[in-house]
Amino acid sequence: MRILLVEDDPLLGDGIRTALERENYAVEWFVHGREALAALDCDEVFSAMILDLGLPDMDGMEVLACIRQRSSLPVLILTARDAVEERIRGLDAGADDYVLKPFDLKELLARLRVITRRAEGRATQRLTLGALSIDEARHCVTWQGQDVSLARREYALLLELARHPDTVLSRPRLESLLYGWGEEVESNALEVHVHHLRKKLAKPLIVTVRGIGYRLDSQAT
Repeated sequence: MRILLVEDDPLLGDGIRTALERENYAVEWFVHGREALAALDCDEVFSAMILDLGLPDMDGMEVLACIRQRSSLPVLILTARDAVEERIRGLDAGADDYVLKPFDLKELLARLRVITRRAEGRATQRLTLGALSIDEARHCVTWQGQDVSLARREYALLLELARHPDTVLSRPRLESLLYGWGEEVESNALEVHVHHLRKKLAKPLIVTVRGIGYRLDSQAT
């Protein structure tokens, strides 16, 4: 999943980004609210946003209001504003969750999983399609009852395809999921990851749609 992080504290932001990347999330981190909104305008492939309220250029509540005018993107507010009235205002304004600083990273990750799962209409962290099973909480994949070891980007690619079975996902969308802005992406990088997944799972599972992208064939599971 690709997460939009908006946090102006450099140490905290770097710590959150590192923790998320360790959990196989792709993270785009911005310090200013207007930068984050611009990122949403030009690239909407995000699974959720973690939003601080005390930003240097605009209040986080303004950022949330702008988002809710255009998108149902799951938003988790992360702030030191601990007054009950503030929490109520944030949730009523459209936030999906509200976490107070200081916080435990494990709890933050769990709450992030909850709001993204809720957005997809799923009740559990286990995603099952026929013989394919993905446990998002433990980052475990099984195929036909056997554990499958996947590299970080292989796992992220499979998870995104499995979240949208039988839907063609474009090459730019998948590349933006696997690689952050500014990262150098080799022309055949996506094909290499797909090749490895087919080899470890089953070749018919991932279908190439020439000139567009890839889709996971639910009938092949």
